[in-house]
Order: sequence, then structure tokens, then C-alpha cells
Amino acid sequence: MTLLQSAVRRRRAVAAAGAVSAGLLALSACSKPTPVAAITVGGDSVHAEATCYNDGKALKTADLPKCLKSDHSIKVDPDETVRFGVDPDIADKGWTILMNGQPLTDSSTKTYRTIPGSVFFNAQYGASGNTTWIAVKEGEKDVTGIWSFKLEKAS
Repeated sequence: MTLLQSAVRRRRAVAAAGAVSAGLLALSACSKPTPVAAITVGGDSVHAEATCYNDGKALKTADLPKCLKSDHSIKVDPDETVRFGVDPDIADKGWTILMNGQPLTDSSTKTYRTIPGSVFFNAQYGASGNTTWIAVKEGEKDVTGIWSFKLEKAS
């Protein structure tokens, strides 16, 4: 092996080691995924990671309004049942369903709840029009996470 070949091999080895190190550094910079909440209506479902989440620590009250809207949507026939499901990590801390930012349910530690679809478009419960914003709020005292969905009335 010539001196030139040896130098080329060393450079390749150093470059490969650098690429592996850069890849590991990039992976360590990734944040871990948040727990997931899901809504199911009939045979359709939508799930999402948190709109706002601070690794289980309390969110700032001033930040909460921006957490209540997302692009996750599902069509709801008012005659259908809407099913909410959350990861056990969310249920362990207690969770509440919010409708247009206001509590619709009491806090629960179950991973699953059902609500009639008609509720989400009924003015008696604060609904107006054919679209309703729903959020799952994690935490009984402090809000530690928000998962947001848009419900659209099926025609």
C-alpha cells in the first residue's frame, strides 16, 4: 500500500466517523413525541400529538388560547357518537374535554369517553354554526398539555 492510499483511507475513516457523530448529534436533538389523543366518529378517526406540551410541566396561561386551534379535523354527523381516546399518560394526569375553550366534561382518568355528536352543534352547549373547536386538556389543576381538533358538521 502506498503512502497516498494510506492517507486516503485515513481521510475516509475520519469522514465516516464524523458523519456517524453528526447523525447521533442530530438524533439527540430531536424531541420525543408527545402522548396522543384521538377522536373517532363512525369509521373515521383523527389523532394528534399535543398542540401545546411542556414535557408534563404546567403551560403558561397566556399561551393557552393559541393552543386551542389546530388543523386536525373530522366530520361529525349529529346522530353519531363521538369517541375520545387518550394515551394512558394523559389519563393518569386527568383530562377534560373543552368545547370552544370551555369545559364540556368533568376531569377523568379513563382513557376513553363518548359524547353524542349533537352536543357539538347545539347552542345550549355554546356551539354556533357548523364548526366547533374541541380540545383535550391534560391536568386537573395545572394545564400540562392541549390536543386540539376541529369538528365539522356533516351535511
